[in-house]
Amino acid sequence: MGFFDAFKLSRLKEGLAKTRDNIIGKVQKILTSKTKIDEEVLQSIEEALIAGDVGVETSMKILERIRERVKKKGYQETSQLDSLIREEIQSLFMNGATTDEEPFAVPSNHKPHVIMIVGVNGVGKTTTIGKLAYNYNNAGKNVVIAAADTFRAAANEQLEIWAKRAGVAIIQQQHGADPASVAFDALKSAQSQNVDVMIIDTAGRLHTKVNLMEELKKISRVLQKLDASAPHEVYLVLDATTGQNAIQQAKQFSAVAAVTGLVLTKLDGTAKGGVVLGISQEMNLPVKYIGVGERIDDLQPFNRKAFVEALFGK
Repeated sequence: MGFFDAFKLSRLKEGLAKTRDNIIGKVQKILTSKTKIDEEVLQSIEEALIAGDVGVETSMKILERIRERVKKKGYQETSQLDSLIREEIQSLFMNGATTDEEPFAVPSNHKPHVIMIVGVNGVGKTTTIGKLAYNYNNAGKNVVIAAADTFRAAANEQLEIWAKRAGVAIIQQQHGADPASVAFDALKSAQSQNVDVMIIDTAGRLHTKVNLMEELKKISRVLQKLDASAPHEVYLVLDATTGQNAIQQAKQFSAVAAVTGLVLTKLDGTAKGGVVLGISQEMNLPVKYIGVGERIDDLQPFNRKAFVEALFGK
């Protein structure tokens, strides 16, 4: 599995334990309750997926594909459905999911590689930034964090703690400073110091506040005065414990920000991890990272093969 070692897979399996019980555990009970495939079995599987926060649209799509394959191949035994379900779930992640590429490499055609982090308060943005910074630093990259969430008094203090833990620099201004100005000054400084990666924290604004969403656009415009291609990535951080609400947040943010990838946090604390399947499918956006624990190395690059293996627990 490329860069996915046995330890990471073990942590992933632990982190997905509740989701595995909630979805795959129920599906496997359905498969063992009958020996022959019939419409009742297929409908029960669909209901189990929907109940596991995979989402109606995505669950229906999975079962539609399974019905087609059962008919085409002439499958009759419920035992034959296990591998079909696994394959169809894995196929949901074909768009942009990390597989064997080096997850913390940066393009050589620009410096620094600018990553803007967006999302509402409480989803785990600050910890995601700290963990991302740690991983890039661990991969030998020179990293700086730009503290552009200037409205929340505690934001900079929390970022400082994470920057220290990650062993990276942080650039910040006084409370209440213009976020776009902070981002501009940070990028100018990062360019002069030949920094590899710059991660920008942004205010965790409620997605219903249009004027506050305009702030994200302003930050992007200001960055582009120094680098026309910045930000190079915009990661939307979502809390997996909110289930289907995470998909709604993703839709709202994607409407106003050029989101390039998703980060799903707190998977270890929820049985609603099925949202990873639904959100990847419905948003047509790659899941870049998933959080499976509190430790600084518990933010994992998303690997669809490892995720499905951990989800099925085999």
